Amino acid sequence: MYIPLPTPKEMGLWDKITIEKIGISGEILMENAARQCVYALFDEIGNVKQKKVAIFAGPGNNGGDGFAVGRILNEYGADITVFHKKDISEYKNDAKYHAELAVKLGVKTSYITDDININDYDIIIDALLGTGFSGTLREDYERLISLINEQKNKSFILAIDIPSGLNGYTGNPSPIAVEADITVTFEEAKVGLYLPHAKKYVGKLVIGKIGIPNLVKKENPPSFWGITPDILKKIPDISDFDHKGKAAHVLIIGGAKGLTGATTLCAIGALKAGAGLVTVALPYLCSLNLKLSWPEIMILPLGKKESDVFNKEMFYEIKDELKRFDAVVIGPGMGRDKGALEFLKEYLTHEHPSTIIDADALFNLSKLDLNETSIPSDTILTPHPGEAGYLLGIKTMKILEDRYNALTQIVDKFKCISILKGPGTLVCDLNKKIYISNIACKNLAIGGSGDVLAGVIGFLKARGDKSLDAACIGVMWHGLAGELLKEKFPKRGNLAHDIAYVLPEVLVRWK
Repeated sequence: MYIPLPTPKEMGLWDKITIEKIGISGEILMENAARQCVYALFDEIGNVKQKKVAIFAGPGNNGGDGFAVGRILNEYGADITVFHKKDISEYKNDAKYHAELAVKLGVKTSYITDDININDYDIIIDALLGTGFSGTLREDYERLISLINEQKNKSFILAIDIPSGLNGYTGNPSPIAVEADITVTFEEAKVGLYLPHAKKYVGKLVIGKIGIPNLVKKENPPSFWGITPDILKKIPDISDFDHKGKAAHVLIIGGAKGLTGATTLCAIGALKAGAGLVTVALPYLCSLNLKLSWPEIMILPLGKKESDVFNKEMFYEIKDELKRFDAVVIGPGMGRDKGALEFLKEYLTHEHPSTIIDADALFNLSKLDLNETSIPSDTILTPHPGEAGYLLGIKTMKILEDRYNALTQIVDKFKCISILKGPGTLVCDLNKKIYISNIACKNLAIGGSGDVLAGVIGFLKARGDKSLDAACIGVMWHGLAGELLKEKFPKRGNLAHDIAYVLPEVLVRWK
């Protein structure tokens, strides 16, 4: 349901503790890593006997992995050449041991020169730079990586631990990276490898266990976790004997003049996810069209018959009604005027059910004095990067430059669970642990998509899920709905309500 995603620094700590405190030598860990690469290669291409294999060994431990892989493949009859970045006598520690062992056992080696030719190799193995690399590539590494990438679709390319040039923390190329067919990473996937924009470089991701004890990982947990489709198993099956009142009642507050579409999509998202009852509280004049269009959605008209925007007094019309709802989604189509701001302030000041703050309510929240409001810790915020910028008072581009930091700042400021939507949606808990969906899907990049997500999370909270689970389940469920729609609409063209409509089908496919 959640898989650990250590940062390169955290992985380095695991290695250090394993070697220095547990007593498993680095030479053994490197041997284990090399064998995991070989086994993964066998799984992909089968027999390697007489296959021509070029291994690019960098100057550090990643290069040592490359020498060890070369030695093992040589024993299986492959025609190996290890192209190394520095003289073999200059390698140190574990890498030195494996480099010298490879030479002793007859592996061909060649110092990397500017005129290197790899056109006739069946397999290319990238062991140039490991997960410790950061910054910008030097020109000589850029040339080598470009040379490897020129063989894409001609040779099978395997990256050891991480494609060279890829940042193991951000998943970004620096400015280019090896475009591997398969990446064999060690012990656990580093966080950068799991992000969707890294897939172009990572190819198929294989996690090879190398012997880091579970005790080490348990006592030094990572800062990041991956959300997997298995999390949908947390959604219980609905019994044939359940009734609508048992299946959760969600209140959605929003739908001012010209904005009822957002509220409707949110309501449909909640209903299609499984809510037994959904009520929308909205200005009286706006409620008429909604009721006529969607008889399944109950309405709670607010204000006078001519009211089409929110105001402070409307809160007191529903204040005593709030206790009959299991969860509230506030914000879709709410508006950003003074009346909506004052309504939100009154709502947050008074006791209310578990709440998802979405859309216009996030903009209005950014205008409130937090000293005058109370945001319970089980609240869930659902900003996209623009809304996150409002909440932090910075430009959207700054959010995108460091999404991890932006999200933890939001949690710091508002003291509740927060989502940061977009390709590779993030969820952050109160302990600053970040949970990542590795889905990036063009079919979700349409107006109203976020409203559906808010409705799904509203249902999950209404049925009693903890906020972290509700956020992570909702994000994955919504993301997989996009993946399903990609099959039906490969060129896009789906509408936001299509996302809601396939939610039940997602459970059939992935649960």
